[in-house]
Formats: sequence, C-alpha cells, structure tokens
Amino acid sequence: MQGPLAGIKVIEIGQALAGPLAGAILADMGADVVKIEKPDGGDDARGWGPPFVEESSIMFHVTNRNKRSVTLDMKNAADVEKLKTLVRDADILIQNLRSGVVAALGVGPKDMMAVNPRLIYCSIWAFGPKGPLSKAPGFDPLLQAFSGVMMQTGRAEDPPTFCAPAINDKATAQWCVIGALAALQQRHVTGKGCVIDTSLLDSAASWVDTSLATYRVTGDLAPRTGTAAPSIVPYQVFETADKPMVIAAGYDRLFHRCAQVLGRPEWITDERFARGRDRAVHREVLIPMMQDVVRTKTRAEWIAAFEAVGVPCGPVNTFVELSETEQFKAVDLIRKLPGSGLDVIGLPISFDGQRPHPRSGAPKLGEHNDEVLG
Repeated sequence: MQGPLAGIKVIEIGQALAGPLAGAILADMGADVVKIEKPDGGDDARGWGPPFVEESSIMFHVTNRNKRSVTLDMKNAADVEKLKTLVRDADILIQNLRSGVVAALGVGPKDMMAVNPRLIYCSIWAFGPKGPLSKAPGFDPLLQAFSGVMMQTGRAEDPPTFCAPAINDKATAQWCVIGALAALQQRHVTGKGCVIDTSLLDSAASWVDTSLATYRVTGDLAPRTGTAAPSIVPYQVFETADKPMVIAAGYDRLFHRCAQVLGRPEWITDERFARGRDRAVHREVLIPMMQDVVRTKTRAEWIAAFEAVGVPCGPVNTFVELSETEQFKAVDLIRKLPGSGLDVIGLPISFDGQRPHPRSGAPKLGEHNDEVLG
C-alpha cells in the first residue's frame, strides 16, 4: 500500500516531538519525508532514554519511521544551499526551530519560497511567532502550565497535575498536518504555496476552549474535579469491589437506566437527580451514594449489568489489560517497525479498510546522505 500521499515530498527540519511527529504522520500516509539533522548528534530526541534500541530512544523510533536522514549544518552556507536544492522540488517543509533562528540561518519561509513558490512552509512554534515569548523555549509541561490545562487537571485537594502524554506536542503535530493538507488542496486551485503557523500554545488553549469561554461569560474558574467531568454527572471513575471502572451516563435517559441497575429507582424521580443540571448541582450528594453501591460488586459484574441496558461504561485498563482485549486486537493498531522489530501504535486512520504498515524503521543519523544529496 503506497498511501494517499505517495509522490508528495516533505522536508522536515524537526527536533524532539512535535515536528518529527508531523513528519511521521505524513510519512505513514505515503509521503517521502527527508529528515534534516545536525551532523553532531542529530535530533536530540535520539538520546531521550533509556530505554534505547539500536542506540536511539524508543520515542525517536516511534516518531521517525518511514523517513530518510540527511545531515546538514544550517550554520554552514554551503549546506544551506544544499537544503535549497532539496526544497526546489519539495511540496511541504516542516520546521520547529526556535523563533528567529530560521530567519537568522536564511531558511525562513521567504528564503525557501523564493526557491520554490509552490512550497507549503509549516512552522511549529512553542508560544507562537510573535509576542514577548516568541523566542522562549517551550516543552509540553510548560504549555500545560501556561495555558491553564494543569489548573484543571487532578483532584480539587491536590496541586495542579501534569497530564502524562505529551498532549500539546501531539496535537500541534496534528494541526500542522491538517494545515499542510488544506494548503495542498488550496494549491490545486491557486498554484501557489502557503505559510502555515501553529504552536503548542494554540493547541494548549484549544483544550480549555469551553472552560475559557465559560469563564469569560460567568467569571467562574473551572474547578479541578479529578476523574470526573465538571458538568456531566455521573461521568467519572468509580471503585468497585475489585478494580476501578468508568460510568458515563451522559444523558438523563442513561442515568435513569443507571439508577435502575444500581437498585435505586427512586433517584429517577428525585428532584435533585432527575435532570443533568440538577445532578451537577447535587454532585456531592449523589456520587458518594453511587460509590457505596458500586463497591458492592466486581467490575465485571457491573460492566455486564450496565452493558445489558446500554449504559456506557468500561474498565480502567493497564497497558497489559488493554493489549489483551479483543477490541484492541480487532482494530489492528500494532505495527512492527522494520529493522528494530519494535511494536508501535500505527497510524490512527485506515484507508479503504487498510491501516498503513511502516515501510521502514527510523533512520540512522545521516544514513541517506549519499542517496539524497548524490
């Protein structure tokens, strides 16, 4: 399977996670991605371990599959000219260097689009290309803190909490890809390239869009509610007799079924619980009563009972439990990287019922210098 982007050439000047992940998504969809790395050590993410496989970190392998590695020193004028030669027939360029660096090196959008007016030039920033923090370094936890995401994460009695997956890096990579694909479509009409800008701050703010909008209307700050949703009740983790589970009765009719399963039909007509807005107000009364009931049976027993009447619920899985579920096996997400044999999560998209398989593993530093540069 070649993929829908076969024939598209991408130049990635990417470090760490957001830029390389954007390149990896395009590569998984069939694009030819040439990764530009500095000669001395390459992408810093190569050393983000342990563990290491073939002298590179697991994260590097995951986010750099299907690419070709070329080493160029962007501080060397001759190497910048080599980059421009590669850009002449490229479709997309992705870079996530610090603001101001690309212009200083002579590899900014004006420089590259002068060489190739059809180029789609994508920049991934930390705080954005403008403003007092435009040149500040930015990593995911900094943006989770800056944007207010941390203030909403965790239990009310605990300090602000970091969300473990790098949600802002990964979201920004996805927004970058969305922008690049939209610009490709636009180029079909105009024949011209486009400059795409996105940032970790943009992505971080998008996670708290509803809470921020609520604040600007009411002046109320969203509280930390732990595993519970702030305005939908019940919509959270409960402890059973053995293992935790989630009950997500998001609509009134679902809560009514939930009450029946829990053996509390009187909750259906109780003015405090009958409607969603009332349950949200009386959360502190309802949830402890639900928790007392849920603790009386095992997770498997409750899941069977809730599923029988269509109440959304599910286990809080470990990675071991996830891997053993029939559903996880059925969606066929695991892919083996050629060469290293690593098991990784494949592209979260299927085309005509087929999920792409990696064509190659992550490249060694400068592995494709001769092949690409001649």
